[in-house]
Amino acid sequence: MPLHLTKIAFGAKSYDQLADWYRGQSEIRLTTRNRPTRHEECIGGSLYWILNHAIVARSPITGFAKTEDGRWDICLEPRLIRVYQQSKRAHQGWRYLDPAKAPRDLAEGEAIGDALPGRLAMKLERLGLV
Repeated sequence: MPLHLTKIAFGAKSYDQLADWYRGQSEIRLTTRNRPTRHEECIGGSLYWILNHAIVARSPITGFAKTEDGRWDICLEPRLIRVYQQSKRAHQGWRYLDPAKAPRDLAEGEAIGDALPGRLAMKLERLGLV
């Protein structure tokens, strides 16, 4: 089972803004200073996007490519798949996500509904209420 990564959608204030990054693109490349040590395990996995302290969507990882300036691109499919929101603390850069802990995709036609904001969901989770 492939390994996943998580990344903050820095600069996006809403899911719609995150989705705008994907519109009209044939491939998405996310530049990072260091290639993940376990990068081979990540191919076929997904990059899960964190927005407002919650994982909200994912994009399948197709590979890794070295840039001319020595950095690395994480190559993603140009599609954004909504997932069932799961609270996640903020972090810098990317982090590994165990496949067993990854949120499930929303089914076709399934709506997010009135999902709790990420911070509120985290507080309720700590209290054992969700």
